[in-house]
Amino acid sequence: MTTCTTQTVPQGVRGLALPLVGVGDVSKRILLGRKLRSSQLGETLLPKRIALPVFASDALSSVAYAPDEIFIMLSLAGASAYVWSWKIGIAVALVMAAVVASYRQVVRAYPSGGGDYEVATVNLGSKAGTTVASALLADYVLTVAVSVSSGAQYAAGAIDALDGHEALFATAMVLFLMALNLRGIRESGSYFAIPTYLFMVSILGMCAYGFAQLAIGDLPQVESAVLTITPDPSYDDSMTSFALMFLLARAFSSGCAALTGVEAISNGVPAFKRPKSKNAATTLLLLGAIAITMMLSVTILAKQMGLRFVDPSDLDRLKQNGQGVPANYDQHPVIAQIARAVFHDFSPGFYLVVTVTGILLVLAANTAFNGFPVLGSILAKDGYAPRALASRGDRLAYSNGIVFLAVMAIILIQVFNAEPTRLIQLYVVGVFVSFNLSQLGMIRHWTRHLRTEQDPAERRRMFRSRVINSIGLTFTGVVLVIVLITKFLAGAWITILAMIVFFMIMRGIRTHYDQVAVELAADEEDKVMPTRVHAIVLVSKLHKPTLRALAFAKATRPNVLEGVYVSTDGPATNRLLEEWDERNLGVPLKVLHSPYRELIKPIVDYTLEIKKANPRGVVAVYIPEYVVGRWWEQLLHNQTALRLKGRLLFAPGVMVTSVPYQLRSSQIAREREERELTRVRPGDLRRGQVSEQATPPRRQVDR
Repeated sequence: MTTCTTQTVPQGVRGLALPLVGVGDVSKRILLGRKLRSSQLGETLLPKRIALPVFASDALSSVAYAPDEIFIMLSLAGASAYVWSWKIGIAVALVMAAVVASYRQVVRAYPSGGGDYEVATVNLGSKAGTTVASALLADYVLTVAVSVSSGAQYAAGAIDALDGHEALFATAMVLFLMALNLRGIRESGSYFAIPTYLFMVSILGMCAYGFAQLAIGDLPQVESAVLTITPDPSYDDSMTSFALMFLLARAFSSGCAALTGVEAISNGVPAFKRPKSKNAATTLLLLGAIAITMMLSVTILAKQMGLRFVDPSDLDRLKQNGQGVPANYDQHPVIAQIARAVFHDFSPGFYLVVTVTGILLVLAANTAFNGFPVLGSILAKDGYAPRALASRGDRLAYSNGIVFLAVMAIILIQVFNAEPTRLIQLYVVGVFVSFNLSQLGMIRHWTRHLRTEQDPAERRRMFRSRVINSIGLTFTGVVLVIVLITKFLAGAWITILAMIVFFMIMRGIRTHYDQVAVELAADEEDKVMPTRVHAIVLVSKLHKPTLRALAFAKATRPNVLEGVYVSTDGPATNRLLEEWDERNLGVPLKVLHSPYRELIKPIVDYTLEIKKANPRGVVAVYIPEYVVGRWWEQLLHNQTALRLKGRLLFAPGVMVTSVPYQLRSSQIAREREERELTRVRPGDLRRGQVSEQATPPRRQVDR
C-alpha cells in the first residue's frame, strides 16, 4: 500500500560515512610522531636537566630584554640617570629571589600542577582562583607574543630579507613551536635543551670575560658610548624629586619583566620525574640563581661600557657630535652591543651570543606552551574551561590547549605588528596579580595547618615557610602597585580588560556546566516509557542501503513503520512507487512532494507533525549512510544526511539512527587500520608490548 502527502525527503538521503582512518592521518603521524598509549605517560616525564630548559627558558630569556627596558626608561632623564641602573637591577634581583623562595614552598605544598590557581582556590575561594587563572592565561599569551616578537626583531636585524616582515616571521615561529609541543613535552624539551644551555654558557661566558677585562682595566666601550642622549622634555635638569622617583619606579616596573616565567614551574610539577616536588624546587633554585646572575651582570657591564639606549621610536634623542644620528641608524640590543665590544677580537664569540639569544627568545615561548595547556586542563576538570582542554592528544600532550594558545598569540602578534616595545607594556600586570594572590593563599595555608600541627620540627618548618611567603607577598604587592601606577595608561589597561573578559567567560562556563548537570540529573520521570514508537526510514532509492535500513527498523519492532521519500522529480517518483509495489516489502511508503525541490525541510516538518500528534510518543528516524574508505569519497556522499541530522537533533522526542552500509572502498580503510594495529614499532619489544615470537626474524645476509 502506498500513500501520498505533500512534503520532502532527501533525494537519496546519503548520510556521511566516517572512515576508519581520519583525513590526513599519514601527514599527522609525520608531523607529530607515532601515537602514545596512556600507559606510556611516564615516558614523557622530565628529568631536571631537561626540565630546566623547558620551564626556565622564559625567565632566562628576559635577560635579553629586561635590561633594555631599564635603560630605555632611565634614558628619559638623559644618560646621567644610568647611575641608577645597577641599583634598579639589584632591586629586581631581590624581588626575584623572594619570588623564587616563595614558589619553592608552593611546589612542595601543591605538587598537582595547579600552581597559583590551586593555591588561591583552596585558600581564598573560587573567585580568587578564577582571578588568578584569568591573570595567568593572559600572561601566557603575552609571553608567547613578546618572546617570539623579540626573537623576530633579532632575526630581522641579522637578515635583511626579514626587515618589515617581522609579524609574518613571528607567526611562522609560533606555528613551529606549536608543532614541536604537539609532539610531547619530553621530545620538545630535548630540542630546546641545547640552545638554552648554549645561551647560559654564552651569556655567562661573555659577562665573565667582560668582568675580567674590567678587573685589569681593559674593558672596551660599546658602539653607542660615543653618543649623547637628549632628555625628554618632561624630564629636564630641573626635575623634581617626585618626578625622579616616578621615573625610577617606571624603570623598576619595566625591569620586573625579568620575573615572568618564574611561576611556570609551579604549574608544571606533574611533568617532572619523581620525586616531583623536590625536582621542581631544585629547578626553581637553579633558575633563580642563573637568571639573577645573568641580569645583574648584563646591567652592570652595560653601565660600565658607556651604553646609550633609548626607545626605538625615540632615536631622534640620540646625538653624535651635537648632531642627530643618521636616518638609517640601527640601534642594536644591549646584549648585542656588549658582545660586539667584549669579543672585538673574537668575532665567533659575538655571533654565538647574538645567534643563541635570538633563538632563545623564540624558544622562550615554550614555557607558556607547557604551562598554559596544563592550567587549561585543570580549569577544564574544574568546569571553568571547555572540557576539550582536558583531553590529551596522540602524543599525551594537551593538544587543544596548545593550539588555542598559538592562535591567541598569533592574533596579538598581528595586531601589534610584532613590536616588543608595544607588547611589553601589557606585560607583568597579570603575573604579579597571580603572585600576590598566591602568596596570600600560601600564608593562609600555613596558618590553617599550624592550628592542627603538633610536631615541633614540622611547626618550625611551617613558620619558616610562612615568613618566606609573607616576605614574597610584601615584595610582589609593592611591585604590583608600582606596575599599575606606571603602566596603566601605557597599555596595562588592555591586560586588565583581558583578565576581566577571561574571568567572566570562565564563570559563565562554570555556570553553564552547573546548570547542565542539574538538568541532566536522573529522576523518576526518566523511567516512564514512551506510549508508542513511530519509525520512519528515509528512502532515496530502493537499493541495498535502503533494504538494510528497513530490515534494521523492523527488528526494533516499532508501533508504526513507514518509508519516507521526497519527490522532486515526477518520473523518478513513479518508477520508485512501481518498484516498491513489485517488491511487496510490507512497509508503506510516504511520498512527500516538494515543488521547490527542498529535501531537508519537508522531512523535518513531517517528523514534527507526527510528534505533535502524539506528544508522549517517540519518532525514530533511520538514515541509510555509505561507509567509504578514501577521504575524497566523503565529499561525494552523505552530505544531505549530515544536514538532516543537524536539524533533527534539535527536535525533542525525535531519535536519529544512522544505518551504515560499507562500500567496497571501506575495506581499504579497514586493512589500513589492521596493519597499523599489528605493525611492530621500534621499542615495542623493549617496552614489553610485543613478544619476541611476534617479531619478524632478521634477514640472514650472505657474506
